[in-house]
Amino acid sequence: MDLDRLIFTFFNAEVAKQYLPQVLEGAWVTILLGLAVIVAGLAGGLLLAFLRSFRLRALNFFIVGFVDIMRALPPLVLIILFYYALPSIGVSLSAFAATWLALALVLAAFSEEIFWSGIASLPYGQVEASRSTGMSHTQTMIWVVLPQACKMMIAPLTNRVIATVKGTAYGSVAALNEILNQATSATSFAGNPTPLTLGAIGYLIIFIPVVVAGRMVEKRYGNARKRV
Repeated sequence: MDLDRLIFTFFNAEVAKQYLPQVLEGAWVTILLGLAVIVAGLAGGLLLAFLRSFRLRALNFFIVGFVDIMRALPPLVLIILFYYALPSIGVSLSAFAATWLALALVLAAFSEEIFWSGIASLPYGQVEASRSTGMSHTQTMIWVVLPQACKMMIAPLTNRVIATVKGTAYGSVAALNEILNQATSATSFAGNPTPLTLGAIGYLIIFIPVVVAGRMVEKRYGNARKRV
């Protein structure tokens, strides 16, 4: 095993020092974009699930149609459409906005299904009992249904958020200078894959806390359910 060659190729200190600022700049873009996608995607999914809870046939038809289409389309295709096709009809989006919109729509579609599964899993009698106390439908959802349903949503939501936010790498097709694009460009200039190693480390630093936080919340709610 040629350890020196391995270190020179993937852990080259001089290359890492030279291109670390560029990779950090990309990591910052990835973090900002990821946070924006999470906020918009989860809020959109929750809103759609809430609207679906009214059980209006025409409205549910459009919600289910939107969810099915967004779940079926690859995020990469959506980014390409938003960034390259919309300008032809007079709508221009930046690479950041196009990537954010595509990933937020995809996350909203998947999270809507998760929120709705949690809501639908509860006995409908709880809704009827809450309504009999004088609560409105919105109050019933906020104070009775969602707090219980959220306990069952933590794990799938965490997995979906991580999977979707990692899709920020797709932004490279729109020349978005996120972490992978920066690392790939640096690798090309340096003629050495060390910047890609830095990019991989950056992804671990960004996403491991998210995974750990998700497990902690999941464990907390899991223990709470066992005590009931």
